Amino acid sequence: MTGTNGAYDAGTPGAPTPPAGPSGRHAETDEASPAATSTSPTTTTVDLVKRDRPTGQTEQALLRRLFSDRVLSLSVTAHDRLWGWLGPLLVAVVAGVIRFVNLGTPSTLVFDETYYVKGAYTLLNLGYEADWPDEPNPAFESGNQDSFLTAADYVVHPPVGKWMIALGMWLGGAENAWAWRLASAVVGVVAVFLVARTARRVFGSTVFGVVAGGLMAVDGVAIVHSRTGLLDVFLMFWVVVAFALLVKDREWFRRRLAARSAAMVDSGRGVGRDGPVVGVRWWRLAAAVALGLACGTKWSGLYFVAVFCLVSVAWDASARRAVGARQWHVGSLLLDAVPAAAAMLPTVLVTYLASWSAWFANPRSYDRQWYVSNPGSYPGWVPDVVTGWGEALRSFWHYHEKMLAFHTGLDNPHTYMANPWGWLLQLRPTSFYWRKTENFEGGCGAEACARAITSVGNPLIWWLATAAVVVALYALLVRRDWRAVAVLSGIVAGWVPWLFFPERTIFTFYTIAFAPWMYLTLTFALVLVWEQVSGDRRLRRRAAWVIGALLALVLAVSVFFYPVWTAMEIPHSFWRAHMWLRSWV
Repeated sequence: MTGTNGAYDAGTPGAPTPPAGPSGRHAETDEASPAATSTSPTTTTVDLVKRDRPTGQTEQALLRRLFSDRVLSLSVTAHDRLWGWLGPLLVAVVAGVIRFVNLGTPSTLVFDETYYVKGAYTLLNLGYEADWPDEPNPAFESGNQDSFLTAADYVVHPPVGKWMIALGMWLGGAENAWAWRLASAVVGVVAVFLVARTARRVFGSTVFGVVAGGLMAVDGVAIVHSRTGLLDVFLMFWVVVAFALLVKDREWFRRRLAARSAAMVDSGRGVGRDGPVVGVRWWRLAAAVALGLACGTKWSGLYFVAVFCLVSVAWDASARRAVGARQWHVGSLLLDAVPAAAAMLPTVLVTYLASWSAWFANPRSYDRQWYVSNPGSYPGWVPDVVTGWGEALRSFWHYHEKMLAFHTGLDNPHTYMANPWGWLLQLRPTSFYWRKTENFEGGCGAEACARAITSVGNPLIWWLATAAVVVALYALLVRRDWRAVAVLSGIVAGWVPWLFFPERTIFTFYTIAFAPWMYLTLTFALVLVWEQVSGDRRLRRRAAWVIGALLALVLAVSVFFYPVWTAMEIPHSFWRAHMWLRSWV
């Protein structure tokens, strides 16, 4: 039987074929999950059979089963390779200008910078997070950063993000406010580049990759976090790195699977029950390191570990089905899922433990000596070095129990706490900074002036992206489009778990962790529109104008909101004009 692209012979009339896309060529729409790709009771999955094809043709046929034409055409020409890097780089430059200009404004600690910047400074100088005297911020902000105490501070987040802040302070000088935020700005810009490159790979389009990166470059949630020294931007960065590596792993796996399956088919053996073994998955292993660093920034990185691992294995299962493995689900379990768990989960754990190396190394670290007053019992034959590490791990576990108790019991009321059901629509954004002057004392030229940093996203981006989530769900459930899984995965990991803790003291600014997937979801909706009109030149031209006008409007809204994202001094009446909803005040 001829497949949807007419490029291969599936062996028997019972072989499954991918559903055709709008142009008659499938867009990898049968790869949502093993459940979504199961065959019907009347369909039999069989091996590809050698049909006297020239060498290499079988592999090309399998690649066309595993990838859309658009993805296969990426980087074929020198022009596309150039713009595949230059486009994301240019949008990252724009993001850099937006984030680095006046990065030191305001020159005071903003919101939770009071915890993380000062904690980073003591990490840098002492190797552990030290406590501070009462009201230390004025002295710290004026350049006297050495008023910290020698006693360790009780902190409830792992150290990776604070070490990254410390690196920026080491490079720029702790006396400079811009240095407090240097690392945030750098990872914020790099994340824009990674989102653009990864979107290009997911959508098979350099243009739409740049669109996704451009949305991130100009959105308020990403801008505010890239200009403040909080931990959440580092959590976002590491999960974006992990996602980019897993998307790369997906491509590598499928190309290797096609090559090895083709060799089996051409030898006359067929693909067999499970399909071939593909070898060590280095890209996936690197993703596990990134996920370990995400967990070493904030524990909410664990949600991304769970979701990304499941998604990666689901992609593997659909690939084995596509190449014709008779029992693809068994093959995926034995050859992909079990090795993935055996490699990824220990790597995440080891990376997380390594991120605490300074805590283990420094006896002054908080609760490091807990075991002294709570000694364990060991047989006499156990070497001292083993008991020493055992006691250190007991102290470490005890500290983590205290951290967990803090997080699970955090329900103190806060002015800007927000129910997660309203996060996508930005119903209750977090105010990071607010200053008001009156009687013409400010520098804005009006009687009353205001400076604000409000972590509210571009309303047009977030409201449209929320609608696009519904579109993506439709593409997943009805069209079985793997891209829907990709763009929704981060939202599932970064938002859905919080829906089960509405009583907790939680905030809308947590959305930065999954904001890149909101931009990807909105871009995906635009891609679907473009694919629907791709066969009609007149409709394509109209769609280009509509999409262009929409993006121009998004940019205009971002320009309008930029002052309240960056603490620019503006007339109070102009600030009020930005408060579109009462809940934003």
